[in-house]
Amino acid sequence: MPAPLVLISAAMAVPSGFYRPLVAEFQGRGWEAKALPTRGFERGEPVASRSHDWSYADEMTAIADEVAKARADQPDRPVIVMGHSLGAQISVGHELHHPPSDGFVAIGASVPHFRSYPGAGLHVLFLGTSVPIVTRVMGYLPKPFFGAPGARTLMREWARFVRTGRPPYAVPHRVTTPSLVVQLEGDTYAVPKATEVFVDTLLDPATTTRWVYAKDAVPEGGTTHHVLWVKTPGPVVDRIVSWFATVR
Repeated sequence: MPAPLVLISAAMAVPSGFYRPLVAEFQGRGWEAKALPTRGFERGEPVASRSHDWSYADEMTAIADEVAKARADQPDRPVIVMGHSLGAQISVGHELHHPPSDGFVAIGASVPHFRSYPGAGLHVLFLGTSVPIVTRVMGYLPKPFFGAPGARTLMREWARFVRTGRPPYAVPHRVTTPSLVVQLEGDTYAVPKATEVFVDTLLDPATTTRWVYAKDAVPEGGTTHHVLWVKTPGPVVDRIVSWFATVR
């Protein structure tokens, strides 16, 4: 059987080029990997504006198109969808509403409900309540807001997720794709409680493996920061490779 292909769905406002170290690490293990384009944040591509908008459903469809293309190109190659942060939320929607992948990896994943965060989550609730107002006035989410420049529909859906804890897509059942959830120790964005809710409400426990990437396991110069772990991803890739070996 050919080595797996990993399709990486990025965190909010993080361009695909940021994931080059992660792609290279997979390639060093004999796997293939591709960081999917981050709509609105790729060099030379249009950014979010009043006339350029998109949604969670659009992003889910983009993943589905990549999975379908990979399977058409090489039907016997396993396809793994990896979602980082917002990409994990989108990827769950893909697994629920499109033909599922052969494996799902979620890193820095959360249900970003404000009640899961310290301090009553007031700083998160502020974003959840201000985004709809700003996007109604501007037609998109401008800088310096979190995730800007952001598409009004996707950011409104995310803001509703923050306020209510309900995903911006139907959840008719839990995801049964073999799944690995990587929690980054000390992550202040995907805090433990928010990750717990993600796992408990969206993933089937019978097919889900959890792993905490501890600070004492990082390589020299590495970190478990919500985004910067990508710079030295060796331990995470090692864990994914060993996990998928058990799945296969």
